[in-house]
Amino acid sequence: MTAVKGWTLTWAELLGAALLFYNLMVFLTYAWDKLRAGRGGRRVPERRLLWLAALGGGAGAMLGIYLIRHKTRKPRFAMGVPALLAAQVGLAVWLAHRLG
Repeated sequence: MTAVKGWTLTWAELLGAALLFYNLMVFLTYAWDKLRAGRGGRRVPERRLLWLAALGGGAGAMLGIYLIRHKTRKPRFAMGVPALLAAQVGLAVWLAHRLG
C-alpha cells in the first residue's frame, strides 16, 4: 500500500489510475490526429498510433476509432486494435487471477 495525500492506495489501484490516464492520452492523440486530418495539418504517423494502442492504450484507441470515427476504414486499426485490446484485457484478467 502507498499513501498519497491522506489516501491509502494499493499498487493495483495506482496501476489502474496510470492506465486510465494513459488511455485518456491515447484517445486524445487519436482525436488530435482526426482534427489535423480535417484541417490538412501535420498528422500523427499510423505506426505511432498503433504503438500507443499496443503499449497498453487499447481502450483509448478503441474509443478514438469508434467514438470519433477515426481510422475505421483501415484494416490494421479496425481489426488490429480490437485484437490488441482483447489481448490486454486477457493479460489483465490473468494477472489479477495469478496475483490474487
